[in-house]
Amino acid sequence: MTHLITLVAITLATLLNPSQPQQKIDDGWQFRQTLNDKGQPMDSPWMTVDLPHDWSILNDFDPEAAAGNDGAYLPTGAGVYRKEITVTPGQLEELNVDLYLEGAYMNAQVTVNDSVVGTRPYGYSSTIYNITSCLREGTNTIEIAVDNSRQKNCRWYSGSGLYRHVWLLHTPKVHVRPWSLFISTPEVSREKATVKVDFDLIGGGATAQASIKLPDGTIRPVHTGNATAGQGSFTFSIDRPQLWTPDTPNLYELHLTIGKQDITETFGVRSIEYSAQKGFLLNGEPILFNGGCVHHDNGLLGAKSYDAAEARKVRLLKEAGFNAVRTSHNPPSPAFLAECDRQGLLVIDESFDGWRKAKTPGDYSNYFDQWWQKDIESMVLRDRNHPSIICWSIGNEVIERKEIEVVTTAKKLADLCHRLDPSRPVTSALCTWDHNWEIFDPLAAQHDIVGYNYMLHKAESDHERVPARVIWQTESYPRDAFANWSKVNDLTYVIGDFVWTAIDYLGESGIGRHYYKGESEGEHFQRNQFPWHASFCGDIDLLGQRKPISHYREILYHPESTKVYMAVREPNGYYGEIKKTKWGTYPTWESWTWPGHEGKPIEVEIVSRAHAVRLYLNDTVVGEALTGRAQEYKAVFTLPYQPGTLRTVGLDANGKEVVTGNTIQTAGKPVAIRLTADKPTLTADNQDLVFITAEIVDAKGNVVPNADHVIAFTVKGAGTLEATGSADIKDTQGYHRPSHKAWKGRAGAVVKATHKGGKVKVTATSPALKSTTLVLTSL
Repeated sequence: MTHLITLVAITLATLLNPSQPQQKIDDGWQFRQTLNDKGQPMDSPWMTVDLPHDWSILNDFDPEAAAGNDGAYLPTGAGVYRKEITVTPGQLEELNVDLYLEGAYMNAQVTVNDSVVGTRPYGYSSTIYNITSCLREGTNTIEIAVDNSRQKNCRWYSGSGLYRHVWLLHTPKVHVRPWSLFISTPEVSREKATVKVDFDLIGGGATAQASIKLPDGTIRPVHTGNATAGQGSFTFSIDRPQLWTPDTPNLYELHLTIGKQDITETFGVRSIEYSAQKGFLLNGEPILFNGGCVHHDNGLLGAKSYDAAEARKVRLLKEAGFNAVRTSHNPPSPAFLAECDRQGLLVIDESFDGWRKAKTPGDYSNYFDQWWQKDIESMVLRDRNHPSIICWSIGNEVIERKEIEVVTTAKKLADLCHRLDPSRPVTSALCTWDHNWEIFDPLAAQHDIVGYNYMLHKAESDHERVPARVIWQTESYPRDAFANWSKVNDLTYVIGDFVWTAIDYLGESGIGRHYYKGESEGEHFQRNQFPWHASFCGDIDLLGQRKPISHYREILYHPESTKVYMAVREPNGYYGEIKKTKWGTYPTWESWTWPGHEGKPIEVEIVSRAHAVRLYLNDTVVGEALTGRAQEYKAVFTLPYQPGTLRTVGLDANGKEVVTGNTIQTAGKPVAIRLTADKPTLTADNQDLVFITAEIVDAKGNVVPNADHVIAFTVKGAGTLEATGSADIKDTQGYHRPSHKAWKGRAGAVVKATHKGGKVKVTATSPALKSTTLVLTSL
């Protein structure tokens, strides 16, 4: 939480600690906002904040916010962060010190003791500044000015401030240059793998020793030799390597000692190959990409990139059946990629939304010519040791696609990626907004794999014209799940589909919504759609709950699935005449609670890979239907609504019930709140999070899907309340508030650990409902 404090009251500073080669300095920054949302000067007090920090999310949604619908109707502005670092006598004689910013949105200028050490316009790039020459013995002041006042500058919610971690990197005078260590696996088989290690050594020569930790924890020496200043390199082999795949994300650790420096780097052993004839091969085995696009925000937390939030995001994606993700449209946090490595999620790592032509007035087009090379280098050098990354993306739907210069620009970006990392292909997301598509062949030819945004219907004719082209759909409409799966499944040269999007996100407000007659018409890009402040096109909502489309996509891409999943189509006219938008799907819910609709027709939709499915209402058979490919693995039953219990089963070809699906019951009156945490314990590091779901339930424990009570959350003990909210993207109350109105019977809260261990008591209350307290432990 944020606490007011005057700067002169600060007496404690962070001690430069060489025993931590990577020293996280997230705690105890001083912050003040200097410009408001309209770019006007502010006389705001200094506050003590901990990182990651996003000042925009600490507000209610406002239709007058300068970032508008793109920026989730949240205010932006500019601000300054300060932190004091203490250097003890003699440290600077032995150490080289770098300041590492994982991300600062945006136009960040770094000053150390009144000396400007660097700036970075792009708010999504990680940056490393050498600050050794600016430091002195005693107290040192680091100041980071961040300016997000020029709006609009992004087509989705960016957040404002130091929204990722900040580190001090300590190295001896003879050291490996940060991000220069590159571990590749040029030869991989089930019997043996060759591992190549490259690095740049600064400051002189030294003895180099290397060992690896195997996935089972075994330590094995792999190299001893001398390293001289400049480029260093060595290779070693691993017999019967444990390969990295999404199902078996085996990780090795390289431990490298050069002189006085010890380095640990994680890597995986895997190979990639792709062609129009064979498709995409991972370790020699074909793989189809069931992918989703994701933005960088973490829902109720805004842009704040806590490691625990990034780990949860990857877990949600994996649980929803995705095996791949596209980081649209910017490099993600290092923590997100580390979790993709650990949990097994393939990644397209993307650099930019656009190049020279603007999509919004203040976007990256203003900086492209001066900064593209530095920002590509930042992405590739930082991320190239992640086995989860299988491709670099150099852009998305660039506006200047019809100009001849776009071909040479794409070549320059792709060539730089290949020079920095020869082991991975390059893609970007191409599209057209008219009937001109084939004219982009010269642009497509600059890519190893060509990304199609909403253009997969062109795949067959493009293959006839350019038979060697390898294709994946880098964005698709959720409603086209079956058609897209069919092409990915049937055509070897189409290797995957990445739906827009995998998870609901803040900003681009109203995309994917359904609405009712009389409400604001049209798409999110046609007009402001306030109070909608987020997307609703995700397979997963802002609380982390899976939507019905998610279960359907899962069974499409998992032919071995035994899942039988059922949901109910909202009766048209129940709340109003339903209208859908391009990225939307028909409103379908896990609800059999429709008071006032008794005796009227209602549709139940079942998806399954079973031969057929059977639907029961109150233990009476409603009907049976085939669910093969001819039926798109889907059956729809129409029946008169009556309260009770729906259940479904899957049948084999003989009509035998072989698998049980989900059950949906009519809910009674709401009586209580049920709390569920995604884990029982936290780490007492002032960073760890627990995500809590509050459900309004009836006397039998059924979620009441039309309950919308206001739920207030309180936290006592060794934790703080970080955010609350619901999946309702029309709620105008900010997520920083301690109470929120439930939507579809649910609300959520995020609780953060402190530095203190002990019990964490989370209580949820609402008038007329029985309150609930959940007790967690922080260790």
